[in-house]
Amino acid sequence: MTTQKLETPDVDLAYDVHGPLPTADGRSPLVMIGQPMDASGFRALASLFPERTVITYDPRGLGRSIRKDGRVDHAPRVQADDVHAVIEALGAGPVEMFASSGGAVTALALVAAYPDDVTTLVAHEPPLIPVLPDAQAAERARAGVRAAYEEKGWGAGMAAFIVMTSWQGEFTDDYFVQPTPDPAAFGMPTEDDGSRDDPLLSDRSWAVSSYEPDADALAAASTRVVIAVGEESLDTFTGRTSVATGKLLGQQATVFPSHHGGFLDGEFGYAGQPEAFARKLREVLDDAG
Repeated sequence: MTTQKLETPDVDLAYDVHGPLPTADGRSPLVMIGQPMDASGFRALASLFPERTVITYDPRGLGRSIRKDGRVDHAPRVQADDVHAVIEALGAGPVEMFASSGGAVTALALVAAYPDDVTTLVAHEPPLIPVLPDAQAAERARAGVRAAYEEKGWGAGMAAFIVMTSWQGEFTDDYFVQPTPDPAAFGMPTEDDGSRDDPLLSDRSWAVSSYEPDADALAAASTRVVIAVGEESLDTFTGRTSVATGKLLGQQATVFPSHHGGFLDGEFGYAGQPEAFARKLREVLDDAG
């Protein structure tokens, strides 16, 4: 693996190249992106594609990618420009892409804006609130996570986030009358360290979950777009957004093993089934020809 840095006026983007460029097999590089996760979250999955040249990167303001624009918000269209710049820097033509969570939102914005960058996109569980039938209630639930974080700190915010993202079905009145979750019950710290800059729990990434996919632009692109959903996620928030996004694009979401972090090993305390996940991803990519 080699680490590269792409310097732009707004940000210095760090990305890792796992394997040779040009690629050994003549196939396009496989780019893996997340949000707010950085490249470290793809260590297990990248290692399971030893025959491929895999590219991972840190989104602007996260990990090793240092912002110079004076901003702290995370916007899909801005990040799409960043990913486009990385792809151009690779000099390896259009790429294949696996994108998860907020990274899947960025990838959908990328394909809409730069349709020649990606041949096949596997967009795994994009958390897109506008596509839900209960979008207003989902926005209210999201605001509740931020309120818990602002009031009591990271542990309380993360406990609220877990409750929101594990809720089954639409956000009904039953969801909103629940007692405030106890961070200790989820193994989270109860003390407040005073920080309020978490990209997941603050409103800094609301532009990600509020993004509205451009269905017409995606349909017009030559990119093959596959919406993926974890088999354990189907009736949760990101499972429902995935199914709804698939319907918006005229497809049924493709079911992958495990959950929202199904490609993770135990390193991050949210172990999935990375080997099974990689087999499914390879199958989907190979089906694209």
